[in-house]
Amino acid sequence: MAQITASLIKELREKTGAGMMDCKAALNENGGDMEAAVDWLRTKGLAKAAKKAGRVAAEGLVAVATVDGKGAVVEVNAETDFVARNDIFQAMVKDIVDVALAEGGDETQIRAAEYPGAGKSVDDQVTEMVGKIGENMSFRRSAGLTVSPGAVASYIHNATSDGMGKIAVLVALKSDGDADKLAALGKQVAMHVAATGPLAVSETELDQELVERERQVLISEAKESGKPDNIIEKMVEGRIRKYYEEVVLLKQTFVIDGENTVEKALKAAEADVGAPIEVAGFIRFALGEGIEKEETDFAAEVAAAVGS
Repeated sequence: MAQITASLIKELREKTGAGMMDCKAALNENGGDMEAAVDWLRTKGLAKAAKKAGRVAAEGLVAVATVDGKGAVVEVNAETDFVARNDIFQAMVKDIVDVALAEGGDETQIRAAEYPGAGKSVDDQVTEMVGKIGENMSFRRSAGLTVSPGAVASYIHNATSDGMGKIAVLVALKSDGDADKLAALGKQVAMHVAATGPLAVSETELDQELVERERQVLISEAKESGKPDNIIEKMVEGRIRKYYEEVVLLKQTFVIDGENTVEKALKAAEADVGAPIEVAGFIRFALGEGIEKEETDFAAEVAAAVGS
């Protein structure tokens, strides 16, 4: 019987896409014989993942979980929206976001953490589910927020199920004020973030390279007017202020009332909450953002299938 080494397990995983613990079990069951172990995994439906790993998974769900001033958000992808409505897939996403909450949203720790009741890591559980459900899947990303004193509020847009959907937002409000009122206000701010997609809480937190790039574009545009440099400078500064109003959370017009900036709305709410309020941070995950999706001609696919 061949010795079951880490390198042997790694090789089997690379061949099949199955989870580490499943690969170890397969090798143990088959005396370290690689080909027999591959066949063993195939019979159990655990070797399907490798064939599907190259397919684009841009659908799925984003999910949030919060408790006592802590919040976590995750994105778990699948190939089709159909799978996102699958109860088994949704249960897995719920378990992963619960692990994320316990791990403070740290992606590396979440991947290595034990999946609830499975005796294997979160990453290995996702790989196993590829074989069971039959689509490529991935735990793509995660993040977390913590605030004390205060509240972390959440909002899900286009909810598929409780706490999961197409857009997930966390907002942390730091305050000694009434916890329930703070949570309600936080949800309103989270709804605003879902709608507007700000880039930063304040001007100082905005990526200065991004600001400078915008400034250079505005300068080039202003020079086309043929106006003197001192006028161009004033034009650019005015447009930069407008840019801040578009991308900085506190400077945006609050979608809830349509009149005040978010900054002014929070200031006005301090009397009701009973203490000063500070936006300690926000996170916004939109499903599939940044993933290059394959464009397919469905009619052509059907025609090709009929002709084959």
